[in-house]
Order: sequence, then C-alpha cells, then structure tokens
Amino acid sequence: MGGNRLGGIVSQLRSAAACGVEFLLPIECAACRQLCDPGERGLICGRCWTRLALLSHPRCARCGHPGVTDSCSWCGLLPPYVRAVRSVCWTHRGTGSAIVHALKYGGWHAVARPMAERMARASWPDDVRDERAAVIPVPLAETRERERGYNQSERLARTLAERWRIPLWGDVLERARATETQTRLTPAERLANVSGAFRVRCAPLRALRHAHVVLVDDVVTTAATLNACAAALIAGGARIVSYVTFGRAPAAGDR
Repeated sequence: MGGNRLGGIVSQLRSAAACGVEFLLPIECAACRQLCDPGERGLICGRCWTRLALLSHPRCARCGHPGVTDSCSWCGLLPPYVRAVRSVCWTHRGTGSAIVHALKYGGWHAVARPMAERMARASWPDDVRDERAAVIPVPLAETRERERGYNQSERLARTLAERWRIPLWGDVLERARATETQTRLTPAERLANVSGAFRVRCAPLRALRHAHVVLVDDVVTTAATLNACAAALIAGGARIVSYVTFGRAPAAGDR
C-alpha cells in the first residue's frame, strides 16, 4: 500500500515538474516562431501541420503533379527511366516552405522525422511499392554538410527507410564537384549547374545493379538536381528510379 502511495506521489511530482518547465520554458514552433499549444511536444506546432498546402487531386499518375487530366507537361521534365514522383505539399503557399526552412537552415534536424512520416504515406503505383529496393538521399556538398552538421535529405531518407522497411543507401551517391545553390537560378541555369555534378561510388555498384531505387530530397522544383542524381544512378547500373520529396514548387503554367 505504501509503495502504491509513494508511486502516486512521485508521478504527481513529475507531472508538476513538467508543467513548471513548460511554463518557464514554453516551446516555440520552429516554423512559425509562435508558442506551441500546451501539451504539444513536437518542434512544429499543430497549426503549422494543419496549414500545409497539400497537393490536390486529380494528379498525374506518374509524376504526381496536381491538376492533370490528360497530357502532363511536368512529366516532360523527367527522363524515361524515372518511374514515379511523389511530394506532400506546395512550398509557395501554406506552411511547407517554413517547415523546410527550419530543417534546412534553422538547424532543427529532428523536424525531418515528422516530415518523412508524411512522405511515407504517399500513394504509389503498385510496381513501385513492390520493387523499391532502397532509398538514396541526394548528397550534400561537404562544405554545406559541415556548416549544417547534417544532410537534410539523409535525415528524411533515414525515417523513410524505417517506415518502408527497406535499406538506406547513404553511401551510393557523392558530389563529383561543388555547385551553387539552385534557389535563384533559371531552369536552364539549374540544368547547367548540376550537369555531371554527381557520381556513384565504386563500392556499391554490385548492389545497385538492376535495382529500382527511390531518391529522396526536401523540395523539387524543376527536378534538375534529382535528374542529375538519377542519371548517375542509371550510369552506375540502376534499372529505374523514383523520386520522393516533402515539398514541390509550382511549375510554369500552374494556377
């Protein structure tokens, strides 16, 4: 009896201590910078998650781009060996861009897990689900990875690998040369910037041969970076490649 009473007192003290810490050090959302509601434990508040501008239906069955009913112009950006592309939300509206920014530039690497959990729930063609052999993150330049302390794409890929129960091949791709950030470049400049910028390491060639792999990145705009990575993977022996990202920027002609 005394043990149960003591356990109850300890539980009450822990609860009071947690409330005290929350009162003295309230959690601020890493995306909107507002205080999280009481009881929220994540780095992103519930309001920001509910305000994601999710990609609407209908969508292209191959590239996942919204608003497509017949021919898809966005698919024209993809080489023929890219099987499918999926994203969670838009980045030009809603809270998607702020959440990506928190992961990519704010140092909040733990944000990758809830982002990737949403990516893992994307609907794929049956053959992609059956064939995907591994997830491969888009590699980050060594200097940028040292500055950030991590590769945001690798953090996303790590959780995806857990959720899909397939391997994470983090050492397959590498940067062959440094590139400038794609953010302010035109589509043509993006292509030139990343052309030949990636290569497959020698050691993983045997595992990669004839595999269907899924490339992981935080955001896709023109797919130039992902396409350059896919070209390197195909040259290294992969049979087919799919892409998955958290955010998607609008294409020319989108409403």
